[in-house]
Amino acid sequence: MERKKAIISVRDLVKNYDDFAAVKGITFDVYENEIFGLLGPNGAGKTTTLEIIETLREKTSGEIMVNGFSVDKDAQQIKQIIGVQLQAAGYYPNLNLVELLELFGGLYGVDIKPMEMLEKVNLQDKAKAKYKALSGGQKQRFSIATTLLNNPKIIFLDEPTTGLDPQARRNLWDLIIGIRNNGTTVVITTHYMDEAEQLCDRVAFVENGKIIALDSPDNLIDKLVNSGFERKKEVKKANLEDVFINLTGQEWREG
Repeated sequence: MERKKAIISVRDLVKNYDDFAAVKGITFDVYENEIFGLLGPNGAGKTTTLEIIETLREKTSGEIMVNGFSVDKDAQQIKQIIGVQLQAAGYYPNLNLVELLELFGGLYGVDIKPMEMLEKVNLQDKAKAKYKALSGGQKQRFSIATTLLNNPKIIFLDEPTTGLDPQARRNLWDLIIGIRNNGTTVVITTHYMDEAEQLCDRVAFVENGKIIALDSPDNLIDKLVNSGFERKKEVKKANLEDVFINLTGQEWREG
């Protein structure tokens, strides 16, 4: 089997805030063109780790390479090849989506075609809508569009489906898989294990600033089952969410 190429390489990452150790020596690779999940409870160190990789936060020690660039020496080059969700949309509630994308494009220094960006996330019908008028799912899709502005090699999505209804979640999953299938590596954090199981090629569980497990969802589940673990309830071939989606349809809806 050919060895996969690591596009992100994290070695012995440590982050201390005064006397609090948020990240305690984390090591992992993210392979090119995979969806990689960082999973764990709030305060486990996931977001801190992402922000350090994104060059938004200083590390205490360790080494991080992103597509061959070092976060210490090459922060500018890294910023040019990554996409990070821009939270600023909420600060400009009266701009429409085209105007917001033009604003963000200007911040990035990239020439963009707003309608093409909106088509990528199925929001072309909302081009003239103001950000504040969007539903939760539409806001999340717009936020993902902002990660794609500079045609990045890697995008980072921090809990992209929190608070969304089942349809909007599934629509977003399809969108994320489509982005990966177009050649972009995706790093995601989520609290939803069904989401990680559905989307991620590999996941790392982060607990108390350390990685306690790292593998594909299938391998992690098989390992647990092989250890003699049994669910108390018989596992069915579908779950209640599948029933809901099947009954109500999965088309994009404005809710």
